[in-house]
Parts: sequence; structure tokens; C-alpha cells
Amino acid sequence: MTAVRTPAVPPAPSAAAVPTARRLPAGARLAWLHLRSRRVPSALLALALCAGALRAVLHWHLMNGGALAQQGPMVIEAGAAALAAMTTHSPFGEPERAAGRWLPYLRLGTALALAGIAIGALQLGVTGASLPGGVLILARNVIGITGIGLLASLVTGGLLAWIPVFGYLGFAEYALNASWRSPWTWPVRPPADRGAWICAAAVFAAGLAAVAVRGARTSLADNG
Repeated sequence: MTAVRTPAVPPAPSAAAVPTARRLPAGARLAWLHLRSRRVPSALLALALCAGALRAVLHWHLMNGGALAQQGPMVIEAGAAALAAMTTHSPFGEPERAAGRWLPYLRLGTALALAGIAIGALQLGVTGASLPGGVLILARNVIGITGIGLLASLVTGGLLAWIPVFGYLGFAEYALNASWRSPWTWPVRPPADRGAWICAAAVFAAGLAAVAVRGARTSLADNG
């Protein structure tokens, strides 16, 4: 009776033996799943709408004269910053934190990319129009207010990070009407104000670091 021989199963290649070109799609897929879980595609669409709204405000002079000329763009810039902060929300919570070793890098990259896209989209929307303060004020407002939203997400969670953002917006509009000169009211300071830039950049850097390391709060019981 002839014995039936089964072919030997070759050992699985180690991770080091897999070519880099074959590992890249897995990394790209991980990044895409992370972006989808944070609703980044929807945020990009909303940023495009913000750019269109800013264009409409400037083109048709919907808010013109005095403080209103600055307040309109400030509201839209704060809205774009709030969108970037709200994408820190995770639908998975603690299991994702325990299993995702690339999670801090994905959080950092997503926040940086969305802040940059927000600035680029708004600047594209005002191309050919007269924006008070120009692109420097726009960029400073977006990065600084995004930083506020990122820091707030550690306490409120990503979905409610817009609340402190618009709270700061109300404070900035009061500072505009009262002619305050504090660098912490950077939305109302001139483009070349070094103190305002330092404050906005410091808040943004702190928000990026905090979100990358800890992530947004996922529930009221989340103390980690």
C-alpha cells in the first residue's frame, strides 16, 4: 500500500524578509482606516464649504465696515479649526489605545495635515479677494484656534471640542471691540505681532503634543 505524502508547508517569511514595497500597502491601509474612523473625508468636504463661505463673505461684502470686516473671517476660521479638532474623536476608545502602537503618529499626522489643509483651502477661497490681515492672520488664527480645540478634546472629547473653540472666538470678538492688545488675543493683533505668533504657535504645539500622546477623551469615565 502506497503511503500518501503531503507536501511540506514552507515556513512563513519573517517580517524582516518581506520587501518594503510589499509592506507599504499595509501601512497605507492602516492610515486610511484611521482617517475614515475619524471622519476625515467628511471634514475635508466641510473645509471646502468653509472656503466657499469665506469667499462669499468677501466677494459680496456680506460683513463690511469696522469690526465686522474682521469678525466674519474669524468665525469661518474658527469653524475650520473646530473641524480639525473634532476629528480627534475615536469611536473605539480604550481598545484602540491598547493595540495601536502607531496611534500617536497617526494622531499627530492627522492633526497637522488637517490644519495645513484648512489654511490652504481658506487661502484658496480668498484668492483674488481682499482678506483683512492677509494670509498671515488667517494662518495664525487657524493654527492657534486649532490648538485650543486639540487641548479641549482631552477634557470634552473630540465631538465637543468646538465648544471651547467658539468660546474663545467670543472672547476674541470682545477683545476686538475693546481694542485689547494682549498677545493672547492673537486673532485681533496685526500680522507682524511677534507675541501673538508665539502664543498661537505655543498653543498649537501643546495641543499637538497632548493629542499625539494621550488622545481625545472618549467618555466621561475616561481618566487616562
